[in-house]
Amino acid sequence: MPPQNLRIAGPTPLPDAIREAGSRQMINHRGPEFKELVSRVSAAMRPAFGTSADVLLLTSSGTGGLEAAVVSFLSPGDPVLAVSIGNFGARFSKIASTYGADVTVLDIEWGRAAEPDAVADAIRAMAAEGRPPRAVLLTFNETSTGVTNPVADLATAIRDVAPEALILVDGISGIGAMPFEMDAWDLDVVITGSQKAWMIPPGLAMVAASPRAWAAAERATMPRFYLDLARHREVLPQGQTPWTPAVSLVFQLDAALSIIAAEGLEGIYARHAACGATARAGLRAMGLDLFADQAHASDTVTSASLPDGVEWSDLDRELLARGLVLAGGQGKLKGRILRIGHLGDVRVGDIVRAMEVLEEGAAAVGAAINRGVAASAARRAGEEHSVALPVATPTRS
Repeated sequence: MPPQNLRIAGPTPLPDAIREAGSRQMINHRGPEFKELVSRVSAAMRPAFGTSADVLLLTSSGTGGLEAAVVSFLSPGDPVLAVSIGNFGARFSKIASTYGADVTVLDIEWGRAAEPDAVADAIRAMAAEGRPPRAVLLTFNETSTGVTNPVADLATAIRDVAPEALILVDGISGIGAMPFEMDAWDLDVVITGSQKAWMIPPGLAMVAASPRAWAAAERATMPRFYLDLARHREVLPQGQTPWTPAVSLVFQLDAALSIIAAEGLEGIYARHAACGATARAGLRAMGLDLFADQAHASDTVTSASLPDGVEWSDLDRELLARGLVLAGGQGKLKGRILRIGHLGDVRVGDIVRAMEVLEEGAAAVGAAINRGVAASAARRAGEEHSVALPVATPTRS
């Protein structure tokens, strides 16, 4: 089996320094060393969120972070507008509905971003029914379609018609890879997850909340215990978490944040933009149709329609035999698209190699594609977007 090129939207490959950090001996999670560790990583994550607020650590998946946001700040019966642009937007909506929120879903055609006017109109319609939304649920980056929402513009539109509504944002696959400004955009709750741009294994959710959100938490009555963010906030000044944390993952997050600081967020954002451009150019050169609206194409995951007559299971088998791991479609896109993740510890060279293998695999299943052009087109695009990006880093195995 050839070396694996893991190109899904998470989990993402682990740099060696982060793998090594996970093998450290345990420490007392109620002791001074852990207190210093938690305080350090919480503060170090703030720039990627674009916030001065506390960033809380939960031992859970990103979905646990979404659930914590819903139950900590809302009450049963609260009118909620869920703006769904794909599979994960639908998940956020379902969580709120499960806990008894009165959810109205604004379903956007998959592959497209939400329009500010459409969101404002939906809020007005709810208000006309006597149900002005207590909260609006947004997705920053929808990995099921490869679309990034214009969250800043959406937030402005929401504030114009519902200034006191809470804006809850699923930022799981975007925070740390693309520019994001929680405070400047006047967002209330932002959630991300460890296995994405943070370059560590699954198992941590990170959540930041605004003063408006914490005021709402005092009134919120949804049932909660483990996922009660107020408990996390209460003990953070003591350098603790309310429940036993995944200590090894916090070690790894600390190592990841050192790597992130050394590269700098602007460099990281430019690198992800270059990788996104590389993937899109390679797929287009191959003759594949990009699925996402290119005005809002994601820099962390790119989707493309499968060639006519090609079954995803057949193509996936050929790619795996060559060491390339891509993702297929989810939900109603299952069997219709392929998805290439390019976030975390990724360079243009990784995506160029993925294009080479994808071309070979597509040819092996008889797809009608352009041969011999994907890698060169991808490489040119990457070079245009970022000068002299390295193919690999010393942290890799």
